[in-house]
Amino acid sequence: MENQLAKSTEERTFQYQDSLPSLPVPSLEESLKKYLESVKPFANEEEYKKTEAIVQKFQNGIGEKLQQKLLERAKEKRNWLEDWWLNVAYLDVRIPSQLHVNFGGPASHIEHYWPPKEGTQLERGSISLWHILNYWQLLRKEKLPVHKVGNTPLDMNQFRMLFATCKVPGITRDSLINYFRTESEGHCPSHIAVMCRGRVFVFDVMHEGCLMTPPEILRQLTYIQQKCRREPDGPGVAALTSEERTRWAKAREYLISLNPENLTMLEKIQSSLLVFCLDDGSPRVTPEDYSQVATKVLTGDPTVRWGDKSYNLISFSNGVFGCNCDHAPYDAMVIVSISYYVDQKIFESEGRWTGSDEVRDIPLPEELVFTVDEKVLNDINQAKAQYFKQASDLQLLVYAFTSFGKKLTKKKKLHPDTFVQLALQLAYYRLHGRPGCCYETAMTRYFYHGRTETVRSCTVEAVRWCQSMQDPSTSLFEQQHRMLEAFAKHNKMMKDCSTGKGFDRHLLGLSLIAKEECLPVPELFTDPLFSRSGGGGNFVLSTSLIGYLRVQGVVVPMVHNGYGFFYHIRDDRRQAYTVEKRQPLQ
Repeated sequence: MENQLAKSTEERTFQYQDSLPSLPVPSLEESLKKYLESVKPFANEEEYKKTEAIVQKFQNGIGEKLQQKLLERAKEKRNWLEDWWLNVAYLDVRIPSQLHVNFGGPASHIEHYWPPKEGTQLERGSISLWHILNYWQLLRKEKLPVHKVGNTPLDMNQFRMLFATCKVPGITRDSLINYFRTESEGHCPSHIAVMCRGRVFVFDVMHEGCLMTPPEILRQLTYIQQKCRREPDGPGVAALTSEERTRWAKAREYLISLNPENLTMLEKIQSSLLVFCLDDGSPRVTPEDYSQVATKVLTGDPTVRWGDKSYNLISFSNGVFGCNCDHAPYDAMVIVSISYYVDQKIFESEGRWTGSDEVRDIPLPEELVFTVDEKVLNDINQAKAQYFKQASDLQLLVYAFTSFGKKLTKKKKLHPDTFVQLALQLAYYRLHGRPGCCYETAMTRYFYHGRTETVRSCTVEAVRWCQSMQDPSTSLFEQQHRMLEAFAKHNKMMKDCSTGKGFDRHLLGLSLIAKEECLPVPELFTDPLFSRSGGGGNFVLSTSLIGYLRVQGVVVPMVHNGYGFFYHIRDDRRQAYTVEKRQPLQ
C-alpha cells in the first residue's frame, strides 16, 4: 500500500470497475464439504453423524434446487451477493448500530510528531482535516492509485462511499444515501459538519474554487468552539443516531413533522463530506497502551458524532484523534487507506503547516438549530441512557506486543497473520478449555463490488495442535508437526475465501433464496451445530487483520461473552493487538 500511495500513476481510480470478473457461485458439493469440516471441532461423534445426514439430505434435495436458483440470479447480477449482504448484514439490523456495527480506531500520530498535548486540538484538527480533504480531491479527480495484488486490480467501489455518505433509518430497513461524485460525473457536496457540545455547524471547505488552507479551517473551528464555550450546550440531536434503529426512525419522522426545516438540516448532515467531532475528552494514550482512547472512540459522547455517517473524525481536547464509521457502506480497508495516507503526510511535514498563514474573507460557519420539543428531548435522553448502559458492558484493552513482529515470523517461513490466528486459538483453548468458533475476514475484492468472506479459523487441525500444546506427553517434534498442518490448512482457507471459494456467504445465499421462494427454512440452518459453529453470526471470536501498518481499529464482538480481536502486525518491534470482551447485558 505504501508504494501504491506514493507513486504517481496515469491510471484512474475507478477505470477497471467494468472489467472486473463477476462474483462466482461456488460448487454446492464443495461448500457443503467445507461446512462439514468446519463443524467437527464443536460436535461429538453422534452429533456429527446427525449433521452429516442433514447435509446429505440438503445436497440431494432442496439444496440442489436452491443452487439452480442462485446460479440464475448470478447470470443477471455481476455480484449476486451485494444487495443481499448490504440488507442482511447492515440495513435490516435493528440493534443500535453506532455501538454494535460501526468500527473505529485511534490515530497513531501520537507515536511521532503529535503526542498528547492540551491546547493543540484545533490547530492539529485543521491540519488533519486539510490532508483528509486532499484525499477527497484525489478521489474526485480519480488520482488515487488502484489497489492491486501483483498486476491484478482490485475493486475500488467502496472508496466512493467514504465521503458524503450516510445511512438513513427506516421502520423495518434502513437506506444508504451516497452523494459523492467524481469530477467527471458532476457536482459533489463540499461542506463538512462540525459537532460540539450538542450543537451542529456546517461550512463549505471550498472557497472561490480552491480548498481552504489549514489556517482558514482553523478560523472556522475556532469560531465554533468559542461560540459553544460561551453559550449553553445544544440539545444533542446526534444522540438519536445511537438508538435502536426503528426507534430512531420514528424519532426522526417526528422531528421532521415538527418543522420541515428539520429535514433540510438533516439532509445537510447526511450530504456532508464528513463529521468533525470536537470532543472535550482528554483520553490517556501511549504507544504501548491505546486502551482508553480506543474506548472513547468506540463508546464516547454520542451527542458529538453522527452514528450513521460514513466518516466521523474525532478530535479530543489533548490533540489526539480517532474515527468512528458506519460499517454499511464500506469495510475497514478504506479507512485504513486514508488513515495511513494522513499519518504519512503528518509525519513527512513533522506535524506542521508550512504554507501561507493568510486567511481569506470566508463566510462564517452556519449553525443548524433544530426545532425540538419535550418529546424530542425525552427521546434524546432515552437514547443516551441506553447507549451508556450498553457501552458499560464492553471492556476494551489495546496493548503492544514488543518481543517480535512480522520480520521474525517471515524469517521462520510462517505467515504472520496465520501465526496470530493460531496463537488466538491456543489462547482461547487455554482460557476456556474448549475450541472457540472464530470469524476472520477475507477480502473478495478480486471481484466486481466484492467485499468480504468468512474464514473459520477454528479448524480440526488447529484444535489438534492446541490439544498437543496442552499435553505434556506430546513431543516438541509432534507439536511442531501439528502446528505446520494447522498453518497449511489456514493458509489454504484464506486463499480459497479470497478467490470466491468460501462457503459462508454461499450458504447465506441459499438460505435467502429459500426465504424469497417462501419455502420452509431448510433443516441445515436450524441444526444446533450450525449456530454452535458460528453460523448466523454466532462466532465467539470475531477477528480481523487490519494490516501491516501503524493503523489500528476495533469492532464490538458478535455475541455476548464473545471477543473482538483486531490487530496490526509491524515489521520488527511490535505487534499491537486490539482485544475486547463483551459482558452479558444486565
